[in-house]
Amino acid sequence: MALSSALLQVMMDAVRKTARPMLRDFGEVAHLQVSRKGPGDFVTAADIKAEDTLFELLMKARPGYSFLGEERGLIEGTDKTHMWIVDPIDGTTNFMHAMPHFAITVGLQRTHPDGTAEIVAAVTYNPVMNEMFWAEKGKGCYLNDSRIRLAGRKELADSLVSTGLPFIGKTGHAQAIKDIHAVGQRVAGIRRLGAASLDFAWVAAGRYDAFFERGLQRWDVAAGILLVTEAGGLVTTIEQDGDPKLGKTIVAGNPDIQAKLRKVLQGA
Repeated sequence: MALSSALLQVMMDAVRKTARPMLRDFGEVAHLQVSRKGPGDFVTAADIKAEDTLFELLMKARPGYSFLGEERGLIEGTDKTHMWIVDPIDGTTNFMHAMPHFAITVGLQRTHPDGTAEIVAAVTYNPVMNEMFWAEKGKGCYLNDSRIRLAGRKELADSLVSTGLPFIGKTGHAQAIKDIHAVGQRVAGIRRLGAASLDFAWVAAGRYDAFFERGLQRWDVAAGILLVTEAGGLVTTIEQDGDPKLGKTIVAGNPDIQAKLRKVLQGA
């Protein structure tokens, strides 16, 4: 049985409590999905409700911490060295279409006296599957009670790779097609399931060999970066010299596959 710290217990309790009404809402979405009105407004309300719950629980446990969430943006705390980075429903479009592939994801970022910042604790929870991925800096990565590690494949040709695609209203469609064209010729398969936090988690668990995407946000990547690195992997930007925590471009995988995939994407 894996033992998590008091801090991680706070994070896990918060996402589990947030998940309970979300699961009820998910059941409701399945009914709304086939109605003429559709589930759009309902899901927006579920998203906001989930972030409100997370905010309340995390700030009660650590009152001074800053908070960065997809819905409410940045709220500065008195403790300038710690920040919760939260996406209440990552994979909202899946949720809206009654697809059971979405997650609540929370990363804790610590800023050191020299100004450098790192993610020190992370949880990503798929409530429908009851899969809790979690990690703490220097202590490994876990799925529920079992330690997980990346797959050990060495060749792109053997690899299953995940990515994301821009949806309506986002830029980067042409580049995404170029990326898929370049990568698709070299790998065993590409998957696009629509929740970046779970793409990271599934790389950490060895279900995917690598994950790449452009145009993400900080709350999409915060937890995932730590999950992958604590499972033995590498996360960089596609250019390699940027800060992956900003989410602009991401390549994650085991060191062999990650380096090869990054090179292909640089050429695209």
